Amino acid sequence: MTLTVCVAQLNFVVGDLAGNAQKIIDTARAAYDQGARLVLTPELSICGYAAEDLFLRPAFIHACDDAVKTVAASLADLKDLSVVVGHPTGGDNRTRSVAVQSRFNAASVLCEGAVVATYAKRELPNYQVFDERRYFTPGTQACVFEAGPAGARVRVGLLICEDAWFDAPAQDAKAAGAQVLAVINASPFHMGKGHEREHTMRQRVAATGLPLIYAHLVGGQDEVVFEGRSFVLDAAGQLAGRAPGFIENSLLVRMDSAGAAIKIEASIAPERSAEHDLWDALVLGVRDYVQKNRFPGVLLGLSGGIDSALVLAIAVDALGADKVRAVMMPSPYTADISWIDARDMAQRLGVRYDEISILAHFEAFKNSLAAEFAGRAEDTTEENIQARVRGTLLMALSNKFGSMVLTTGNKSEMATGYCTLYGDMAGGFAVIKDLAKTLVFKMAHWRNAHDPYGTGANPIPERIITRPPSAELRPDQTDQDSLPPYEVLDAIIDRYMENDQSIETIVAAGYPRADVEKVTRLIQINEYKRRQAPIGIRVTHRSFGKDWRYPITNRFRA
Repeated sequence: MTLTVCVAQLNFVVGDLAGNAQKIIDTARAAYDQGARLVLTPELSICGYAAEDLFLRPAFIHACDDAVKTVAASLADLKDLSVVVGHPTGGDNRTRSVAVQSRFNAASVLCEGAVVATYAKRELPNYQVFDERRYFTPGTQACVFEAGPAGARVRVGLLICEDAWFDAPAQDAKAAGAQVLAVINASPFHMGKGHEREHTMRQRVAATGLPLIYAHLVGGQDEVVFEGRSFVLDAAGQLAGRAPGFIENSLLVRMDSAGAAIKIEASIAPERSAEHDLWDALVLGVRDYVQKNRFPGVLLGLSGGIDSALVLAIAVDALGADKVRAVMMPSPYTADISWIDARDMAQRLGVRYDEISILAHFEAFKNSLAAEFAGRAEDTTEENIQARVRGTLLMALSNKFGSMVLTTGNKSEMATGYCTLYGDMAGGFAVIKDLAKTLVFKMAHWRNAHDPYGTGANPIPERIITRPPSAELRPDQTDQDSLPPYEVLDAIIDRYMENDQSIETIVAAGYPRADVEKVTRLIQINEYKRRQAPIGIRVTHRSFGKDWRYPITNRFRA
């Protein structure tokens, strides 16, 4: 007996119920023509993940219910085809108030025009970027359904994402007669998460003795990215199939059952480096944010420094050179090599490049404020004016031509407040907001050694990578004038911010107390800036976004 399963690794748009439903219909029909009789779509595939407070609106839940019915009716003519779709549901949403209605993160099994089973997610995550207990009520029952034509039917135990990270839901599915576990997922990417998922799913297989199919979402949604990388484990926990990451894919899985045993055949996408995955996550995050929000293109300030250089390379890989514009805005403190390297990089990647001097604007601001500032020496005030002039120019170009401004600040700057409100923080999307400076350097080297999208080899001039980083807001300025070396700074940020280590623990690990106390103080006092920063792509297990929720008004000091 043979059952072919299609793992539909698809990219959905939150709230585009008609478009999402049609994508499921088209994929299911194509899979059916290839012999599939079971199609698995990702978690909340009908509405996209995550719809956040849209889940609180009865009209939205009702519309999702209607979209499920549309998919079922559109596939009713396909005999013996079962399609699993993820969707929110709950109660009579026309009459019950938002305050009391029960909603579920659900998955329904559609077959020949009918909903033959519905399962409600039991384990609702409420950590990191997850906030599911705000929206959903946990389910309590197992769901096992039969899929396939007569003579080749397989009993499938259905789980949703977090359910598979706990033992009880899988064990209950086995007790209800499941021969295989099907897990539909929307699990955000961060570095190393793919290996963590496969390791945890092997634990479920070891505990139940059942093979497992993991259908995962792909695509960018605001600050999070889903990398796909759907996979299949056999009953021994061995990898039997894997879809490629960061692209839509229909992974066909052939399941041959003989007695109680099930043999699985599927293609296995090769393993890749962590840097390659990270690059693809950044590219996908930019592409989907720009395209799903219907921006015609992007622009950014290209300074001749490494941060803006990396953002430019990511943007071109994501959108193509014709959708990217770079603007160099020199000040009196801009070194000649910055002009030269910025021009060089723009030429290498083939983007539109313009130069707009800020000298006249800077002098005009100083003249306007001369009487007010009389007797006071120049300081960071004048530095910030330069950054704000640049931000104003970029936003004016954005308003006039419709392109979105990409900001170029990194995580080290976001952590310590070494960024200017309404200046270099002005823009719509912060591409490398979650990359520490040391990782920025690493990814610049990686991109120069690889050309994954065919947009140009070695795009970043070597001098941009090797010269000491500088904001160039005063003569002979370097970042290390007022910050510890980046290897030390980033290590402290990693330990304190990402992993919640105490100051004493970090000092005990060998980091100078003065540096630790300075960096942690900067993290604490700059929350007000981060709250006003644009969203950016989350690539670590803790970013300055939904993962990080600290009060601005706060006198606690460790």
